[in-house]
Amino acid sequence: MTTDEIRDRLFALQDVKFRDFHTRLIPNVDPETVIGVRTPELRKLAGEVGWNKDFLAELPHRYYDENQLHALILCGAKDFDEAVRRLDEFLPHVDNWATCDQMSVKVLGKHPQELLPHIRRWLASPETYTVRFGIGCLMQFYLGENFRPEYPEMVSAVHSGEYYVRMMAAWYFATALAKQYEAVLPYIENRRLDPWTHRKTIQKAIESFRITPEQKEYLRTLK
Repeated sequence: MTTDEIRDRLFALQDVKFRDFHTRLIPNVDPETVIGVRTPELRKLAGEVGWNKDFLAELPHRYYDENQLHALILCGAKDFDEAVRRLDEFLPHVDNWATCDQMSVKVLGKHPQELLPHIRRWLASPETYTVRFGIGCLMQFYLGENFRPEYPEMVSAVHSGEYYVRMMAAWYFATALAKQYEAVLPYIENRRLDPWTHRKTIQKAIESFRITPEQKEYLRTLK
């Protein structure tokens, strides 16, 4: 399937009401680039398109929905090295939180040791959504059996004024409190995070059903 054919399919799946609603959620994206295809339809199309190397190589894409489709195709990567290479090509062109967070590339989690150097590279990037993606990987793949105390340290060492980076850091620490409470609590008790991220982390943790009432009560005292 050529890029033009893929684009025609996207326009055939257009939902104008969804487009008008969704553009309000991604305010930094030019509304003229949003076709308006719902995620379930994008997932089906990603399955049809498959690992289309021509489409993946044609960067930057013209439309937001093409970026969304690209992200979903990458989610189906089978080879670790190929996934990282394609991510390195695509991440500099990601310009919004929705496309960034769409990329749950499960093959990465099967190679936790090999992935870490790439996460460190992404966290050091000047690109907002590359950094956000790196934090997201630490949240997705390293808060369970692969957890190590140095991983929240990596996130706390990210200093950024970008809203979408700080929001992901808060999301990371709130999730870490749910999964690794004792290990992560000192970051809140000792105010290791910038004030905005500190407050947002506590807010998100208090809203979480995975945090106990007793833990929430204590976190309220740390605001």
